[in-house]
Amino acid sequence: MSGRAAPFYCPYCGDEDLRPSEQGHGTWECGACNRAFRLAFLGLLARGVAEGTPHDRI
Repeated sequence: MSGRAAPFYCPYCGDEDLRPSEQGHGTWECGACNRAFRLAFLGLLARGVAEGTPHDRI
């Protein structure tokens, strides 16, 4: 997995007019709704993925 993930659309309005923000790593600005937001990876879940679940087919 890459350390830099880019969003495809704004989580608030759904528009694709996004650009990196000058506020720091992982921050983005939406030109359509004029909002700024931050993306961050929080970590892996402790429970993991059990065998036989639909997640095995990804």
